[in-house]
Amino acid sequence: MTSRMQQIKAFLAGPRGRRLVTRGRREMAKPQTQRKLRELANRFNRKR
Repeated sequence: MTSRMQQIKAFLAGPRGRRLVTRGRREMAKPQTQRKLRELANRFNRKR
C-alpha cells in the first residue's frame, strides 16, 4: 500500500497535477489573489 505522500507526488508528476500547479502559480501571480490570502491569514492570526 502506498503512502499518501507517494500518491500526492505521483499525481503532481502527471499531466493533471502539472496543469494544477501551473494554474495555481498563475493565480498566485495576481495581486488580487495575494491580497485575499493576506487578509485571510491576518484574520486567522488575530483569532489566536
